[in-house]
Amino acid sequence: MSELDAYRSLYIAESRENHENIVKNLLILESGSDEGAIGEIFRSAHSLKGMSASMGFEGMETLCHAMEDVFQEIRNGSIGVGPDLVDNLLETADDIEGMLDDIEGGGTGIASELDEKVSALKAWISGQEENSGLVDSPAQPVEIETGAVAGDNDTESVPVPAGSPRYHIGVQLSPECDNRNLRGLIVLSNLEEIGHIEAIIPDRDIIEDGEFDGSFELEIITDAGRDALEVITSVTDVASVVITEQGAGAAGLKKSMNAPAPPADDAPQSPAVMKPPVKLKKSREIKNLRVNISRLDQMMNLIEDLVINRGRITQIAQKYQIKELDETLNMVGRSVSDLQDMMMKIRMIPLNHIFNRFPRTVRDIAHREGKEVDFIIEGGETDLDRSVMDGLNDPLMHIIRNAIDHGIESPHQRELLGKPTKGTIRLSARRDRDNVIITIEDDGGGINVEKVKEKAQKAGLISGEAADALSNGEAFDLLLLPGFSTAETITDISGRGVGLDVVKNSIESLKGIIRIESSEGKGTKFELLLPPTMAIVNVMMVRINGKRCAIPVNNVVEVASLAQQKIHRVGLQEAVMIRGDVLPLDRLDDMFGFSEKSEILVVLQNQNRKRSIVVDMIEGQQEVVIKPLSTVIGICRGVSGVTIPGDGEVVPVIDVNSILKEV
Repeated sequence: MSELDAYRSLYIAESRENHENIVKNLLILESGSDEGAIGEIFRSAHSLKGMSASMGFEGMETLCHAMEDVFQEIRNGSIGVGPDLVDNLLETADDIEGMLDDIEGGGTGIASELDEKVSALKAWISGQEENSGLVDSPAQPVEIETGAVAGDNDTESVPVPAGSPRYHIGVQLSPECDNRNLRGLIVLSNLEEIGHIEAIIPDRDIIEDGEFDGSFELEIITDAGRDALEVITSVTDVASVVITEQGAGAAGLKKSMNAPAPPADDAPQSPAVMKPPVKLKKSREIKNLRVNISRLDQMMNLIEDLVINRGRITQIAQKYQIKELDETLNMVGRSVSDLQDMMMKIRMIPLNHIFNRFPRTVRDIAHREGKEVDFIIEGGETDLDRSVMDGLNDPLMHIIRNAIDHGIESPHQRELLGKPTKGTIRLSARRDRDNVIITIEDDGGGINVEKVKEKAQKAGLISGEAADALSNGEAFDLLLLPGFSTAETITDISGRGVGLDVVKNSIESLKGIIRIESSEGKGTKFELLLPPTMAIVNVMMVRINGKRCAIPVNNVVEVASLAQQKIHRVGLQEAVMIRGDVLPLDRLDDMFGFSEKSEILVVLQNQNRKRSIVVDMIEGQQEVVIKPLSTVIGICRGVSGVTIPGDGEVVPVIDVNSILKEV
């Protein structure tokens, strides 16, 4: 493995963050001038350029340099921000993302038609000359070869305007920085682009390849100003930077380095030691670490094993009644519970990780459809388990696309309806007890209930009498059936046979539920109710025909005595009436066999559907780890997975969603 390959994963991780920051702030800038957004884009583009130069990815460096020059002109007020410029910059951001994909796959990040893309950016800069494929901005009058490495402490001689001030800069990297040599080179590369570095301590060779402790000082002559120095030294893992203006012509650091003062006569003779002229600020404590997600998955598996074995030890302790074992088990049990809670919190990720992907999509689709959309994100800081979040991107994307395509009207239509010409789509998240609720709401045309019923009848999904008896909520549930669509025309965005049934299946695979509310002419709201995690859940252990099975507690409504209920027949289906509701009654004979001992009724519910099953006995509630069925076994209707309680028996977990579908 080459040295660059060793740094590649770190480069990709940080470059992705810079790219995301560029896109996010470009969308902010599109809605109006924002000095903060301009500064953020300039900083991210500069950081990405510096890292790319240090890694030798010349194509990325050139493209980021061109983007940086454009934003330097925007900061100076020489260029105004308009839709065409934002389109060009977003296209450049797409090119950067594609280059990052190539680099992550082991390539060098060379983009197709790079010269044309750079030229398109340079065309926005008026009065600038093209020089070596790069453009100099007014605040950067000196062009320096990026990433040049000179011997010892001398750098390549670069002319600077006469009378330019000299700055002394002290840099301290974070103690936990993984690649101090690379970090130091990135800072030096950034500084070389705006001035001439006259001296560096320690030697540059040490910073590049030696035993570098993360602390260095330098003197630079530049007319870029203190603000520019602060921006380009704002690199990840830099703990502190001290910048002191020395004035024009001063040369304190180089002089002390080349000609150290002789020791006093009474001082012990020893090699010359240079004391740093500036006391660096105290390093910040590192409070965040990058950890590969596969390691968290391995840790989660180990904790799941602990949970299983804790149940086994508990049963042994109850069987043999050993006092010392009980006391120890209580302490171990608390530790395992605390470890489990901590691990679950570590696996939690803010929803912003996927929410921040959507503004660009909304913007592009709205422009393509000729619609104006104000996209609002709220509650992105809400945490969700990574295992749940991984399956959310596609369902959310589909709902948001439908909101633009089918929900939001054209500006002309909205004006005729007395609405603001710009529609609103709101994506929000909040925590409700033990669940996370994600809402996608628009103020568009809403859903025509009668049209939905008519489509369902034409498709043969329901009869006319059944359609008339449907409530609005039940009619909206028809939208979730396979192949159902109210679209009159097929577009590139929707209407090609992939409907909301895919969204429903995806959400149900995450053990969640989906609800739809709509008011014709006012808008539609999709509500996704999700568990915070799918790994460890509370279940009710029951026995049917002597066989043990587990039912998720959040699907259990109530438990009743079957003997006290009168059993009715509706066609071939048994049913019972509980609290005014007529509920189908299942004995699950096809899964567990017929039992004459079934005397307990368990009422199950998912969304607005209820059903009852009969069981022999209830053993109690238990916290278990649910494992998916093996690919060798395949799909088993009515079973969502298996769990192993303390006695080692493999217990099936009832899939309540599939059972309720039989209604």
